[in-house]
Amino acid sequence: MVAVLAACSSAEGSHAPPPGVRVPAAKPAGTPACTATSRLIPSCGAWWGMAPEVFTGADIEQALHGAEERMGAAADVLHVYHRGSELFPTEAEVRLARDPARPRLLMINWKPSLERTWAEIAKGELDARIDRLAGYLRRTFPERFFLTLHHEPENDVDAATGSGMRAADYAAMFRHVVQRLRAGGVKNAVMVMTYMGAPNWAAEPWFEELYPGDDVVDWVAMDPYADDRVQDFDGLVNKTRKEYPDWPGFYRWMQARFPGKPVMVAEWGVFERPDDRAFKRKFFESVLRQIKRYPQIKALLYFDSPQAPRGDTSFDSDPGADRAFSALARDRYFRATPVPRP
Repeated sequence: MVAVLAACSSAEGSHAPPPGVRVPAAKPAGTPACTATSRLIPSCGAWWGMAPEVFTGADIEQALHGAEERMGAAADVLHVYHRGSELFPTEAEVRLARDPARPRLLMINWKPSLERTWAEIAKGELDARIDRLAGYLRRTFPERFFLTLHHEPENDVDAATGSGMRAADYAAMFRHVVQRLRAGGVKNAVMVMTYMGAPNWAAEPWFEELYPGDDVVDWVAMDPYADDRVQDFDGLVNKTRKEYPDWPGFYRWMQARFPGKPVMVAEWGVFERPDDRAFKRKFFESVLRQIKRYPQIKALLYFDSPQAPRGDTSFDSDPGADRAFSALARDRYFRATPVPRP
């Protein structure tokens, strides 16, 4: 492990809010500074982040600045999506990461191919693409960033023999891409394994075979959404179903399965409920009450979209929800550790 990343001792400095937004006073002299480790684990609280204004057509800078203005706070982590031969981070993403007023961490979600199977990638059929990306990263972005590969693989698994898309093929693909990037000089990618966070997939006999191995995974993540069977944050991160009586919930499973790894909620969203317009507000208030029950969760990244596949997850679709979300975004728990400066 490299030395702990340098960080400012004042949380206010790294979390400069939009104009007019008040921030907590600086810590008294002598108070130990909260910092990020080489694996980007905050020593205090948790990172606050989002995928902003998804499916709206807004470019990433406009989307993030708009979302930050709407919630009245800066994001620690920007979640972006890339696929295939795209090179990342883009110039716009680099600008956002290196913003001197409010630096941000990048969580980059990459599907290496939509045409090749996981088995083919593991066998080296995309090595030229991986090597090209490694060279680009070496030249362009030496800062540490989060990287996840083909997130939510569960619903893409084809358990048939020879499909190339079995759970073990996913694990082999993930390992190969990470090892190839590292061999190409990419030492700054903090690797994240992202699960869907749904009990039905966890009940599949191949579920445990998805995991690529501790040596190539730094964080584990889940992508849960508040559907009509989820009432609060507890129910979101520990979804259970009576059809799967042996499943303890994702956070409990991660605690037992990965006790030494930080947990990221890489996507979470709250859908509109036409019969309960106050639901989003109440849900966001539950996060504020309950987040400290989950100390292994070190990053919470909202999926902000008026056109998400299963409904509207925009956080400000209702004035009450907007106020509750803004209060959550500005809470000390998410302002405790400053983002490392480039």
